[in-house]
Amino acid sequence: MAGAAHGEVDGHAPRALVGAVVDAVSSVLHTDRDLVELAVACLTAGGHLLIEDLPGLGKTTLAKSLARALGLDFRRVQCTADLLPADLTGYTVLSGTGADPVFHPGPLFTNVLMADELNRASTRAQSALLEAMEERQVSVDGTTYALPAPFLVIATQNPHDAAGTSPLPHGQRDRFLMCLSLGYPGRAHEDAMLAGTNPAIRAASLPAAVPPGSLERVAAAADAVHVAPALRSYVLDLIEASRHHPSITVGASPRAALALLNAARAIAVARGSDYVAPGDVQRVAGAVLAHRLVLAPGAELGGATARGLVDELLATVPVPVARRADLPAGIG
Repeated sequence: MAGAAHGEVDGHAPRALVGAVVDAVSSVLHTDRDLVELAVACLTAGGHLLIEDLPGLGKTTLAKSLARALGLDFRRVQCTADLLPADLTGYTVLSGTGADPVFHPGPLFTNVLMADELNRASTRAQSALLEAMEERQVSVDGTTYALPAPFLVIATQNPHDAAGTSPLPHGQRDRFLMCLSLGYPGRAHEDAMLAGTNPAIRAASLPAAVPPGSLERVAAAADAVHVAPALRSYVLDLIEASRHHPSITVGASPRAALALLNAARAIAVARGSDYVAPGDVQRVAGAVLAHRLVLAPGAELGGATARGLVDELLATVPVPVARRADLPAGIG
C-alpha cells in the first residue's frame, strides 16, 4: 500500500502537481501517457532528457509543452554543423569608448533549453553544452557565469543514419538522465490530432499547470523518498549485471546507478508513494540505462538492442522481497 505523499494535501501534494503537469502535456501531445509521465519524472529528478526519434513525431511539441506546463522559461536552439560555442554560451563585447566589456548571455541562460537535432552540432558546441549540463555554469573569456535554477536540457536526436548526423559520444549520452522515443502515435491519437487544433499552436499557448516553485517542491519530495537497503542492492545488481553481459562492451556507469535510483524516486512520487518499490526501478530502467550501454561488436547484427538487453537484465536479476522492517514508519 502506497504511503501518503509527504503529508501534503489537495492540489499541492507532489503527486497532484505531477499529475497536473502530465494532464496538461497530454492535452497537447497525443501520445502514451506513461511516456509523458517518464518525461516529467526526468525533469523533477533534476535530469536532462534526450528524445531520440524520426522527424515530425512531436519532439519539439513535447519539450515546449513540458516547459510551459511547469511555468518555466523556454528557449530553443537549432543545432547545425556551424554552431559555435558562443552561439550557446554568449559572448563578451568590447566597447569602442573604453568602457568595461559587457557580457551578452546566450540561449543557455534559461530554465529549459531545447537543443534540437543535437547530433548535427559540431563537437565544440557539444562540449560547451556538456559543461552547462554537468556544472550548471558556463565559462566565457575566463569568467564563470552561473546558469538559472532550474536548468534543464531537452535534446532531440534524429537516427544516426540520417544525412548530416553522427551518433553522440558515449560520454555525452551518459549525461542524459533518460532517453525516450515517442514513436508513431496510435490511430486514435492521430485521429484526435487531425480533429483538433495543431499541437504546435496549442503548445505555444499552454498555460502553467502548477504554481511557481512546484518543480522544486516535487524534487524535494523525491529526495525524501525512502530507499530500503534491499532496493539499493537491487539497483547495484542490475548495474553489475550490465557490466558482465556478453553482448555489452560498456556497461552502466556509477552515474547510471545514481540516475536509476533518482528516476525511481521521482516515479514513486508520481504514484503517491514515499518509498521506492522494485516496480519503480523496473519502470524507469529502460529509459535510464539503454542509451548508456555500448553493445559488443556483432551483437546488433544478431538482432540485439540496448532496450532488449535491459529487459533481459530485468527478467534475470532477482527482485527483492519487501520486508516490513524496510518500509518507512507507518507503512505496511
